[in-house]
Amino acid sequence: MQVNRKATRILARSLTQSRPVPRTSHVGRVLLTRTLATQPQGGETTATPSQPRVVYRTHSKWQRFTQILGRTTLITLVAAGGTFYYITQVERHPGPQLPFDESKKTLVILGSGWGATSLLKAIDTTDYNVLVISPKNYFLFTPLLPSVAAGTLNSRSIIQSTRYITRHKPRSVTVIEAEAKEVDPFNKTVTFEDTSPIKGSIASTTIPYDYLVMAVGAEVQTFGIPGVQEHSCFMKELADAERMQKQFLDCLESAAFPGQSPEEVERLLHMVVVGGGPTGVELSGEIHDFLEDDLKSWYPELANKIKITLVEALPSVLPTFSEQLIDYTESTFKESKIEILTKTMVKEVKEKSVVVQMPDKSIAELPCGMVVWAGGNKLRKVTHDLMLKLPEYQNDRRGIVVDDYLRMKGADGIYAIGDCSATSYAPTAQVASQEGAYLARMLVQMAKKENLETRATELAAELANATTEEERKRLSEQLDIAQKQMAKVKLRPFHYSHQGSLAYIGSEKAVADLPFMNGNIASGGVATYLFWRSAYLSTLFSLRNRTLVATDWLKVKIFGRDVARE
Repeated sequence: MQVNRKATRILARSLTQSRPVPRTSHVGRVLLTRTLATQPQGGETTATPSQPRVVYRTHSKWQRFTQILGRTTLITLVAAGGTFYYITQVERHPGPQLPFDESKKTLVILGSGWGATSLLKAIDTTDYNVLVISPKNYFLFTPLLPSVAAGTLNSRSIIQSTRYITRHKPRSVTVIEAEAKEVDPFNKTVTFEDTSPIKGSIASTTIPYDYLVMAVGAEVQTFGIPGVQEHSCFMKELADAERMQKQFLDCLESAAFPGQSPEEVERLLHMVVVGGGPTGVELSGEIHDFLEDDLKSWYPELANKIKITLVEALPSVLPTFSEQLIDYTESTFKESKIEILTKTMVKEVKEKSVVVQMPDKSIAELPCGMVVWAGGNKLRKVTHDLMLKLPEYQNDRRGIVVDDYLRMKGADGIYAIGDCSATSYAPTAQVASQEGAYLARMLVQMAKKENLETRATELAAELANATTEEERKRLSEQLDIAQKQMAKVKLRPFHYSHQGSLAYIGSEKAVADLPFMNGNIASGGVATYLFWRSAYLSTLFSLRNRTLVATDWLKVKIFGRDVARE
């Protein structure tokens, strides 16, 4: 028995000493004292000696901060990833839509550019049966075309399917990939034709409309200069940017061919950009970045021989920007060795050179490997033919003459927005976008007013046939309410609100002319370049485009531009 009691005490002491002591959350030192007592058989009590003091240190403040930061970051990443995935799935899987309604009026939209797409995004399709007719079944984010031409962005990153926009509307919208050939303003019909390489048994048809929106844009204006159409790359459509990228790389590979004379190498590596507006300036800056960031690594024997010349007929580049930003752009181009020829007019574009008239009226010929034409717009044939049918009202060469509500003068139910219209505003994407959004709001107001007018007519008819005084009183009250609601529906004229101008000038620098209060803020440099990128990202129409463009920028920053040529 004595042996058992002794063994019990030893076992209890060993268990007490090996037992882990929980940590405390208090800051500082904590004194823990444990005493073990055992009760042997027979009621005899034996106390064990008290344990030695054990002192623990808690985590420091820095350790606690890093733990909280890590948990917060993890939760944020999980929440952001879940939200991103949810939005993408909602965009990929649109829900059911209302069918075609014969009681609604037909709204036909010609085009899929800035004006048409802004109209589609803002309009309530429950008020109309909407049809979109365009030779392209996508929207093109044109301000980033120079980035595609220089290989900074993938061409698929800046286009968005028109059906993506229409499938997310409450009522189904018919999208037809075809080119409008004729508009009859008297019979209110539009004729269009399938211009794709593969055609079905029916490739042309005519449909009626109640309202027609002309948003067909414009073509490149060559001013009748010989050789421009045959020997220049334009910067208007997606195919133009892809063509320029291939031709630029072709010039490099041809210049690297063994046995080329120094003069021929100099010619092949001379790039001439005609047009000193934002497109021409941004394209020159993108080509310079391509040269500095990538070509010097992969074409070291040719990189120092590449020359960029910007030709502008006006006294300065970026004429719509403030004078200080023009000076900043010109000085930046000078540092980047981009030559600017202002007050210089192109007289002819040849296969291997450009003939220009210098400021002193002398004629010079500039040998070059590629010419990019980035200036001027002219009307499309369908727009011009429509204007000829209303000569008394349509006599402006710039485009369709409209009133303050964007209604085509002389025609019933036709509206014109974007580059095909003649307004007091510059033909820019910003103007077309605001016109499209305004027209969507106005069409909604018009539908509301028409519904109220129909309701008022029905109430008036019921009131005339009413047989009891109580029924007359009820109908009279409802008629008064409808008439008051009609009076509140007022169509306001279009007013353009300038949100500023942005242009990338290369070397990770940009210029911005932004309105502020009664003046404007002019800025340029790296910070403005970051603002330029964020502004364009936010302007893109979908999360898909924003993700693809941001990913392309990141890939170029890490891996550089691709110099492989198909």
